[in-house]
Amino acid sequence: MSDATKIIIKNRKARYDFEILDTYEAGIELQGTEVKSLRQGKANLKDSYARVEEGQVYLHNLHISEYTQGNRYNHDPERKRRLLLHKQEIRRLRSRTEERGLTLVPLKLYFKRGKCKVELGVAKGKKSYDRRHDIAKRDAKRELERALKERTLNR
Repeated sequence: MSDATKIIIKNRKARYDFEILDTYEAGIELQGTEVKSLRQGKANLKDSYARVEEGQVYLHNLHISEYTQGNRYNHDPERKRRLLLHKQEIRRLRSRTEERGLTLVPLKLYFKRGKCKVELGVAKGKKSYDRRHDIAKRDAKRELERALKERTLNR
């Protein structure tokens, strides 16, 4: 991420529930009040996913709260939103999600040079034993770092 990038929200649960195999950056088609609400940081990626439909990629269950000063021109907070990708990328995503049983998960939502972007991850669901293994690995790494730190402080 460059210095011109402002992260709005991250989907922390995605990396816990899924093994991310590949990532794509996509633009997102928004209405005016949605952009204003995103600039205030009022979005929720929990339980959201992307799907290839009719040659386009759509983001489902992304909750963007209504803009407080939006009056009658406000948007529907739960509507599906079209993602902007190249045709070749869409074809590649469709083949990967259909053939291999993978899914598209939004990892983060951010502004890059004034445009709202979504980082999409091509993901494979983790089993419970995979999660336990990851937690054990993380704990072991933390213990090792703690031991090394104590060792360097005692010199």
